[in-house]
Amino acid sequence: MFSHVMLGSNDIEKSKRFYDAVLGLLGAGEPIRNVAASGQVRLFYRHDGNTFCLTQPIDGAQATCANGGTIGFRCSSAEQVAQFHDVAVAHGGRSIEDPPGLRAGSLGPMHLAYVRDPDGHKLCAIYRAK
Repeated sequence: MFSHVMLGSNDIEKSKRFYDAVLGLLGAGEPIRNVAASGQVRLFYRHDGNTFCLTQPIDGAQATCANGGTIGFRCSSAEQVAQFHDVAVAHGGRSIEDPPGLRAGSLGPMHLAYVRDPDGHKLCAIYRAK
């Protein structure tokens, strides 16, 4: 259903350091760096047929985070959820909500961790226990 997810950043190099570490943990490599015709830097991380993008806002205004918005990253184990959280915090992210761990939910048990990236975007690491 989705082609890609793109987030705005007010400090593209700080965001790059954060996402290089966090997405590297999930297996994504170095992003493709692109400069838009309007001059803004964009980074494209590709992994397993998915694309995650960062951009300096094209309109020149400040990047802001979506209130109520969350971007979820699928992890391969409960341990990877905890690692995602710890790597994110170690690279300028902020831990939010409950500590990483197992949660019961209407979709069955799942391991979750929530963080905010350096620009305030809410990220979720998730592993659905089988």
